[in-house]
Formats: sequence, C-alpha cells, structure tokens
Amino acid sequence: MTGKTDAYEVIVIGGGAAGLSAALILGRARRRTLLVDAGEPRNAPAAHMQGYLSRDGMPPAEFLAVGREEVASYGVEMVHDIALDVTPGEGAEGFAVQLASGRTVRARRLVVATGLADELPPVPGVAERFGRDVIHCPYCHGWEVRDRPFGVLATSPMSIHQALLVTQWSKDVTLFLHTTNEADVPDEDLRKLAAAGVDVVPGEVAELVVEDDRVTGVRLADGTVHARSAVFVAPRFVPRTALLEGLGAEMKETPFGMAPVVDETGRTTVPGVWAAGNATLMTQQVVHAAGDGYKAAATINNEMVMEDIEAAVRV
Repeated sequence: MTGKTDAYEVIVIGGGAAGLSAALILGRARRRTLLVDAGEPRNAPAAHMQGYLSRDGMPPAEFLAVGREEVASYGVEMVHDIALDVTPGEGAEGFAVQLASGRTVRARRLVVATGLADELPPVPGVAERFGRDVIHCPYCHGWEVRDRPFGVLATSPMSIHQALLVTQWSKDVTLFLHTTNEADVPDEDLRKLAAAGVDVVPGEVAELVVEDDRVTGVRLADGTVHARSAVFVAPRFVPRTALLEGLGAEMKETPFGMAPVVDETGRTTVPGVWAAGNATLMTQQVVHAAGDGYKAAATINNEMVMEDIEAAVRV
C-alpha cells in the first residue's frame, strides 16, 4: 500500500470512546469514513470501566471491541496504524494524512481524538499497580476501594484537593507530602485537611509495599512503613496534540496542561478540523468523550450537507 493515496470524506484519528463514537455517527450518516487507531487506549491498565450507564463494570477492551463491531456494521473502514503527519490542502482538497505504514489518506474533514498519556510519579510500585490499587480518579474507582485505608501521594498542586475529595469514600486517609515541604502547605489547607480527618505525613516516599499482588503499605525514605491498601496519585497529563499543533491549531493553558481551543462542538481554530475527548480536556471520563465524538460528527455531517447543497446551487 506504500505510496497509495485514498480519499475519504472524514478521517477520525484515534480509536477510543471519542473516536469510535464519531465514526459511528458518521457511518450512520453514510459518510465514507476512515478510523485510524494506534491501539494505545489510556484506560488499558484498568480491569473495569465504571460510571458509564449500561456499561458499568465492563472491561475497557470489551467496550472497545463492541464499539468496533458497531462502527464496522455501518461501513466505516478501520486501520491499526499511526498518523504521523497531517498536511492541509488547498481549498476543497482537504487534508492529507501520512500513516506509519507508508499509506497516505485524504479527507475533507478531520476528527482528532488522540487522547493523552498519564505520566506517573517515579516512585517504585506506582506504575506497576496503576489502574488496580494505585488510582487517580475516585469517580472511576472509589467505590471499588471504599472504606480501605487510603494513601494520597502529593505530587501536584491538585493533591491536597484530591486528599480532601477521597474522604467521601474512606474516613481513613493519609496525605504523604513526599517531596513537598510541610512549611510550604498553606495554613488554610492544613486546617481543611484536619477538619476532614486527613493525616498529613511529611517525608519522601521511597516505594509502595506490594505483597501477594496487592499494595499493603507506603514506605518512606527513613524506612517507616504506613499500612495502606489503596493509593491515589495525580499523574501529569500529557496530551497527544502534536497533529493539532502541527496544523497550527490555537492552544490554551489549563490547570492540567495545554489544550486546543475548541467551540462547543469540538471545532478547532483550523477550518475543517475537530478535536474530541481527552485531546480537548484532560479530565474527561469515557462517557464525556463519547458525547464529544457524537457532537463533532453530527456537526461535521451537517456542515458538509449544507456545503454540498450550496455548491450545487452555485453551479
């Protein structure tokens, strides 16, 4: 297929909830659509997906497999590949997308749903247990670890808020300041932590203690071990927005990192390009991402219908 250029009406880059949802609606709208999936879902470490009505408890891999079957039933083409570069054409020529396989594909519209990666604190045990008993979102996993002794590893400005929030799921919460100096914690925050019953432990965390395939404690650099059976962390979100930035999409600073400027439908500042899911807002859950994809696809189809009618009228 090297060197071949294939034309589509819409190319969706990213095969997670946002991309699959966009592809589903575009397929149902009878658009010739290509879905490019690099196969790197953010929630792959999690055993189950929670909080999605009618899909609560479903394994993420199963959710994606069902989604692919639904999308394929409407004639959407799907490829396991990586979009390396996007080049805008002139006028109605749309966009050329260069894939890692050597294939070049072209479309009038693009949906970028490439998501993000979680950069975890470099503490031994965190990456190995992430998605199981090392977690970051209580709405995703709080019920499953409810009433256990929680640890919260302070690695970001959001960690104090995280420690306060998770007291809804357990009244036994310890905030480990790790590399944060206790003197740097505002007095108001200390009062809130005390009011919420959160213990504050200074000292750098050396590692998580793992026994019998489960977290049992947090070991400090001085050797002290605090028994904990669930640990919350705040990953650094690394958005996969290189394609958008390469196209010149306007970006903005958010509390969670840089994100593209989009309207309520996901339209970016680059004409013909939409973004959806965690490529636009790093705190989205699966259900939000699916809704994003739906909105983007419906808007794209509506715009293309009217564009084609107006072109026919001019003729």
